[in-house]
Parts: sequence; C-alpha cells; structure tokens
Amino acid sequence: MENQLKVLRAMRNWSQAELADRLDVSRQAVNAIETGKYDPSLPLAFKLGRLFDMRIEEIFDDGFNGGNDE
Repeated sequence: MENQLKVLRAMRNWSQAELADRLDVSRQAVNAIETGKYDPSLPLAFKLGRLFDMRIEEIFDDGFNGGNDE
C-alpha cells in the first residue's frame, strides 16, 4: 500500500525515531510502513490520521478506486 508518511514526516522535520516516539512504535515499524513493507493496523492508521490531522485515505492509498474510472 502506498502512503505519504515519509513526505508528511519530512514536512515536519521529524526523524523516523521522533515519529515512532509520537506513535509509541519502533523506528523499524515506521520505516517498514514508509517503505510499504508493512501495513499499519487500523488503530495505528487512525493514530497517524489524528497526528497529521488528515483522513486515513489522505495518507494511505490502497490502489482501489471503487470502480469510478471515468
């Protein structure tokens, strides 16, 4: 799943470790999410949304557009 996490983190000048501390996860977990190797749990996705004041769909793209190809 593609995501904007690295960009959002960089805009705030946060290191992976700083973001991890804010989320109460490991730096390795942040790296895995940023690189698409790991999809966050729903509670973690909501936590990210609250942290960045964004909807989950604005941070993550599952590649599914709901069949609205026009």
